[in-house]
Amino acid sequence: MRRDEVADVAASVGLGALAGFCVLTLCVSGDGGPLFTDGRLHAWSVAHRPAVAVALARGLTASGTGVVPYALAVLAGIVAVRTPRHRLPAAGLAVLCLASGQAVRYGVMTLAARARPPRADWATHASGWAFPSGHTTTAALAAGLLISAICLREPRGRTLFATAAGCWGALVGLTRVYLGVHWFTDVVGGWLLGIGWLGLWLCIMAWWLPDRFLTGPANTPIDPTEDHAHQDPGRGGRSHPA
Repeated sequence: MRRDEVADVAASVGLGALAGFCVLTLCVSGDGGPLFTDGRLHAWSVAHRPAVAVALARGLTASGTGVVPYALAVLAGIVAVRTPRHRLPAAGLAVLCLASGQAVRYGVMTLAARARPPRADWATHASGWAFPSGHTTTAALAAGLLISAICLREPRGRTLFATAAGCWGALVGLTRVYLGVHWFTDVVGGWLLGIGWLGLWLCIMAWWLPDRFLTGPANTPIDPTEDHAHQDPGRGGRSHPA
């Protein structure tokens, strides 16, 4: 896929996701209560909590914040480029994408000020307002960065790796509903924001980064006679006619 095609697809997906996110934000802001299937999914989660499932959900939800997402972002930057000297800048750009997305999420969360489900139903610690889910947004961005890097490099087994990353990003969000600290629409908002923010970043990077940043230096053989086009004729080189 050409650079302009990547930019167009990323922009279309990103803007579409952000448009959906804006609509959902308007629906849940302020005193917005449970929407759509929020109540039923919350009730089901509270009623189906065997100890083993809760322990697994807590472990998985913990991977959606802190060191793990940033480690995955760094890995995505390293995987995405071929030239070793470009890997550190690429990792820095991936981390910046993740951090800026978290900052946007925090700003929207403060403005929306949506209440969480009843505290008595929580099966893990949580803080702040509900919408959009921070763990979900962070995991979606980290997974999206890694999937984009895998698709760009096309390594052997890329389908398996990309699927694993996508499942992790989705499951982190679902654990927030299962543990009772978020409504399902909080998680949907996190997915939409993560996809939208990543799409805009990929669009910008597709237009801004030079080709060799991602593909590495060309391995085209050099014709030694071309390097001496302006050499002194007395030293065996060729000169251009005036």
